[in-house]
Amino acid sequence: MSTAVASSSSGQSAQQSGQIVTQVKPIASSLNDCGQLLQNAIIMGNIPQVVMYAITHALLVGTSDIHIEPEEKTVRIRYRVDGVLQHVIEYPLNIHPAVISRIKIMSNLKIDEQRIPQDGRTQVTTQDNRSIDLRVSSLPTVNGEKIVMRLQDKTKSIPDLPELGIWGSNLEKMEHFTKMPNGIILVTGPTGSGKTNTLYSALARLNQVGVNILTFEDPVEYQMDGLNQSQVKPEIDYDFVRGLRTALRQDPDIIMVGEIRDEETIEIAIRAALTGHLVLSTIHTNNAVSTLIRLADMGVKPYLITSSIRGIIAQRLVRRLRGERKEAYTPDPAIQEEIRKTLEGIPEKYLDPKLLETITLYRSKALEGEPIEAGYTGRTGVFEVMEMNRGLADLILARASEDELMKQSQKDGMFTLKQDGYIKALQGVTSIEEIYRITQ
Repeated sequence: MSTAVASSSSGQSAQQSGQIVTQVKPIASSLNDCGQLLQNAIIMGNIPQVVMYAITHALLVGTSDIHIEPEEKTVRIRYRVDGVLQHVIEYPLNIHPAVISRIKIMSNLKIDEQRIPQDGRTQVTTQDNRSIDLRVSSLPTVNGEKIVMRLQDKTKSIPDLPELGIWGSNLEKMEHFTKMPNGIILVTGPTGSGKTNTLYSALARLNQVGVNILTFEDPVEYQMDGLNQSQVKPEIDYDFVRGLRTALRQDPDIIMVGEIRDEETIEIAIRAALTGHLVLSTIHTNNAVSTLIRLADMGVKPYLITSSIRGIIAQRLVRRLRGERKEAYTPDPAIQEEIRKTLEGIPEKYLDPKLLETITLYRSKALEGEPIEAGYTGRTGVFEVMEMNRGLADLILARASEDELMKQSQKDGMFTLKQDGYIKALQGVTSIEEIYRITQ
């Protein structure tokens, strides 16, 4: 990561398009140096440096979110690294109002409004010209205002589908989806599960000179040449619904909508799909099959679901084991039996039978004095890819239960999240504990 910190000089900040853009300058040669500078800034009560060194430290660590949380006697700063919150440092309550004010000024929020939540944004440019987007959210709590800052590197390269952890039959289905001329492809999962990355990876494959691609996002997380990307602004009534309506007058081939949030959005998306457009979007459900139930609950008629939905991808993120920091072990017989039962029937071309003969799993092996997290580095996806077909469509038209839909999907060759996760655990990509964390 870049050894940089946002400058506290007011002469280096400018407001552009409603966002405050802050330049950065190098201040530390290592992660430890930056951590020490943050601690010194707290001791000295230098508020601008506290905020900026916290951002710098987060960039060096590879953080996705910074949490600044007031408690009864102190304020703690935590970073979300590879999906897990880690305690970093604490500072006294008496400087917390000044820290909050500093962050609000950076992100163009009202510093005198402490009764209601606020959302803002600021942009940080690093010394090596990387553009980091900070989405800032404030929340009143009983101990004071809490701040969460989400860091998004807008210059990061888009990974291809296999780099996300999509393989085997899941990859075959995804490649089939990207060749479809029309229909809806939905990606589902909780916040922070990598849905946007999956959409962008698909768009990267679809991005060709002869294709008009429109996206409506909140926010635009990656800028890609060849795409017509639009930032929705709900505060001026420019939302996903309005964007979709406009898209249909822009002669599109492919439309990407950030999220299906309500009945009106899905209604227009279906209309677009049925009139020859390929629509990609996200939705919040537990798995691929439950998305079908969710669509029915939103008032979509079964015949519209079967005629418009082409595929649904459910996903989670798990931490990768560090190659030199993992050790093999033989799990308990009960776990071995559970794995064999779950993976029963997986074709040999997707699962080497030898992996099930003598089951070996892998776990984090941290060095002395290190936390267990030191045995992990980065994350990979666990996926469940459902493709619409005649058998599934007949069940949907008959208003079958979720269990019936799940059995049919598995009969058609769909890997469940747990199956994909167990295979990755057998391959040593991640630990079984990580799979339990996201599937149970």
